[in-house]
Amino acid sequence: MPDTTRWLAPLEQIARDAGAAIMEIYAHEIAVRQKDDLSPVTDADEAAERIILAGLKLLDPDTPVVAEESMNAGQGPAEHGTRFWLVDPLDGTKEFIRRHGEFTVNIALIEDGRPTLGVVYAPAIGSLYLGAVGHGATKILDSDRTTRLPITAREGDRTGLVAVASKSHRTPGTNVFLDRLPIAESRAAGSSLKFCLVAEGAADIYPRIGPTMEWDTAAGHAVLAAAGGRVVTLDGVDLDYGKPDYRNPDYYAYGLWPKGLVRPERP
Repeated sequence: MPDTTRWLAPLEQIARDAGAAIMEIYAHEIAVRQKDDLSPVTDADEAAERIILAGLKLLDPDTPVVAEESMNAGQGPAEHGTRFWLVDPLDGTKEFIRRHGEFTVNIALIEDGRPTLGVVYAPAIGSLYLGAVGHGATKILDSDRTTRLPITAREGDRTGLVAVASKSHRTPGTNVFLDRLPIAESRAAGSSLKFCLVAEGAADIYPRIGPTMEWDTAAGHAVLAAAGGRVVTLDGVDLDYGKPDYRNPDYYAYGLWPKGLVRPERP
């Protein structure tokens, strides 16, 4: 098995190249189409995915790639085995269309059902997150790419947690979940940045009670896991990958669970 940490630098560049293509389209009028599931798609999603697929083919030609737009077009791999890449070329398409800036490029390596390597890049914000489980997580700002800031998830305050929730997909179930916890502050954020906020200790918990796909979560999950956090189902089981339909159950992500705080029950 190769030392995948050596792929962090090329993965960073692949994500940056995809982000540059996204920002080129972001600077002009955005044409929006609907996919079969009625979710939006733009030229930026497709341009970014082409760049990522080409980059991964050069980097790791023998490992299958499961990418959102290819899968929606029926062009994904017939089988992926226990080791494969998961790609969401533009997570937060709604934020992209609304020009809110909180959209990301997401690339993750899955091994035996777990994300072990991931990159999350927010080109409009200028923040990039890298994570390799067992080797730590890093934040890099576009304003100073030479500085690599190690990030670590924190233990939440059992008397007042900071929660982060979806900006575009907050559900009643999410509110019920959070109502069962001592939440001192609740923030809204788009795309996989929610995982990254927990990973860098800016928030304690991120619940998602509603539908998501594996490519939505894998890269952020990898960054958070590398920073010492976890992503679990509402039954407390680690969120896994490689399911036949790539659909996730409800889950919540957190840094270090506060000692003595009872975990919330299923809403």
